[in-house]
Formats: sequence, C-alpha cells, structure tokens
Amino acid sequence: MAEIEQSEAEWKNKLTPEQYKVLREHGTEPAGTSPLNAEKRSGVFACAACGTPLFDSDTKYESGTGWPSFYKPREGAVETAEDRKLFMVRTEVHCRKCGGHLGHVFPDGPKPTGERYCMNGVALKFEPSGAATLERKS
Repeated sequence: MAEIEQSEAEWKNKLTPEQYKVLREHGTEPAGTSPLNAEKRSGVFACAACGTPLFDSDTKYESGTGWPSFYKPREGAVETAEDRKLFMVRTEVHCRKCGGHLGHVFPDGPKPTGERYCMNGVALKFEPSGAATLERKS
C-alpha cells in the first residue's frame, strides 16, 4: 500500500492530464516524446507525482527505445507488479511512496544489472545536481 494516498480528484488537480493518464491510469506516453530521454546532466530523476527520488543520472543510458531508460533504481524507491495487459506478461514499475505507474522493467539491460527500467518521461521530473535538496537514499 502506498504511503501517500489522495483521492482521484486530488490527483487530477495536482497532475497534468498526460501525467494523470500515465501515473494513475497506467498509460504510456508515445515513444520519443519526452525531453527527459535526451537529458544528459548529472542529477536525480524523481516521481512527478510525489517527488520521491527514483533514479540517479549515472544509471541512465540510451536504450534506443524512445523512453528514458535506467539500469537500476535507487534502493527502496520502486516496487514492481505483474502486468498481464496486452496479452503478455511484463513487470510493471511503481513509485513505492505514491504508487504511481512509472513504466516497466525488462531483463535486457546493460551490466551491471542486466535490467532496463523503461520509464515514461511524463512520470518523472529531473532535478540537476546542486539545484535542489532531493535526499540521496542510495
């Protein structure tokens, strides 16, 4: 169960329509549409809904999929669940704190983990190093 609970009306008021569709309704943004896919600066990728730090920039890599991809989340930042939509089994990734849908994880990533956390950019916000007080929990 998520630590942060809000009504759907509260989430709709807080999030953009695109963020709501992805984070609360398990949608997917079109590939190649997120500016975060090209983000190369040092910093932290956090949940767009609650601000929880999720991925450090040094775990981001170019997967060629059109979505921001990471090989490892921060310790304890995300949870996963089985997703059987689209007539296949995938592993869905959620923010541990608010339960927001972030994307999926696949076993075809680079070393050292071999995992590809394929995230919807609209579900994330980027905070460059030195620009904020996001707590480092790695």
